Amino acid sequence: MEVISNGQSQQDWLTYICKACGLLYKEEEGDPDSGIAPGTRFEDIPDDWSCPLCGVSKEDFELYDASNAVKISGGACIKSTSASNKTKGWTALKNSDVVIIGAGKAGWQAAQALRGMNKDISISIVTACAGDLYEKPMLSVAVVKNIDAKLLIKETGAQAAARLDVNLYANTHAIGLSPQTNQLRTTRGTFKFGHLIIAQGSKPICMPNLGLKDCWHVNHVESYTKLRAAIQDTNSKIAIIGAGLIGCELANDLAMAGHDIELIDLSSLPLGRLLPDLASKKLLQAWGGLPIQFHGGVKVDSIASESTKKKINLSSGEALEVDHIVMAIGLKTEPDLVKNAKLDWNNGLAVNPKTLQSSAPNIYGLGDCISIDGEASRYIEPILRQADVIAKQICGQKGFHYENRALPIRVKTSSLPIRIEGRIHDAGNWDNEKGAKDPKTGKIIFNQWHNNQVQASIQLG
Repeated sequence: MEVISNGQSQQDWLTYICKACGLLYKEEEGDPDSGIAPGTRFEDIPDDWSCPLCGVSKEDFELYDASNAVKISGGACIKSTSASNKTKGWTALKNSDVVIIGAGKAGWQAAQALRGMNKDISISIVTACAGDLYEKPMLSVAVVKNIDAKLLIKETGAQAAARLDVNLYANTHAIGLSPQTNQLRTTRGTFKFGHLIIAQGSKPICMPNLGLKDCWHVNHVESYTKLRAAIQDTNSKIAIIGAGLIGCELANDLAMAGHDIELIDLSSLPLGRLLPDLASKKLLQAWGGLPIQFHGGVKVDSIASESTKKKINLSSGEALEVDHIVMAIGLKTEPDLVKNAKLDWNNGLAVNPKTLQSSAPNIYGLGDCISIDGEASRYIEPILRQADVIAKQICGQKGFHYENRALPIRVKTSSLPIRIEGRIHDAGNWDNEKGAKDPKTGKIIFNQWHNNQVQASIQLG
């Protein structure tokens, strides 16, 4: 048995889990993208290392025990009184203590939190997709890493359902909701629920003059699979519309993979809504050796298909001929189900900031589809905390409230990694036009002030 320097053998490799998003750090594999070599013990990772998925600090990781991933505990929890849904046939009405709409990160996290508190409660998940578990933020960097779509899937929907003892209704659409009768109507039957959790996520925004048939959206593993197949083994010219977080990450990594990129945005600089001008310019400088052409301060007027090519006409009068178009101008939540049920809506399903209840007391929401005080919740880190609070509400545990705190944002542009902490304020002032260099890390730091307080901090490098 080979022994390494700290006395532990290679068979003793440990795994740590991010308490915020569930990412696993495996000592045997390390985190090469962040400069952490394979075989690096967790205790030897620098203190300024952060989760490559959600951006929280090293302190937010704990030792992971796979054999006890779902803990079954006692406590003041409700007991299952509904009939089992295990039968293959369909009846007019399905009963379930809890019905969850959506099988993305939020839906599965809610199911896991509930099952961890009560081993008897009946849980049903209704989802329009297969329900497979994967990390959506990884899609923006998967192309340059040449990751096969099958490797992105951590667990199939069927496997997760069996592990958590959940009734999974895949490829099933929610089409009607009645808070008054506690019924959810779907394309495969009607559910009677005790509590409902809405975790339907969000979809990419489409421009009025760009239909789905004209462009790609890398927001789901299925769309990633198709895009990867279309550009594999080719040197494609790809237009990316939108230079926000996803657009910039895709531009960086598709260019690293050898594709020519035309990056288009209404703002005059990439990440213009988040960064001070000098920071945005440093990102452009970092891209200097990559085949990325940035078109800022313009909009797309129209597109036209010409044989195998697509022609994009910009408001500047410029015309671009490309092989593919990727849309990355933002996300939106479909409002029909919520609004037709007459639940409160405000840039998403409006929920109580502390309990995450909707305007109907037994209906909750979490993840991309909700809004808190009108602000959408679009990031990974809150989901585990949101799921935990909802599970405790449903299981009757008192005194537990959700904290809507400012979240660190990690922009995975490998040419110039960026970390944003705090909330960028429209009326704030950046304290140093050139940025201050941290003598320890060598990173350039920008601080934004508002009302004599630091509102946000940006680190480059």
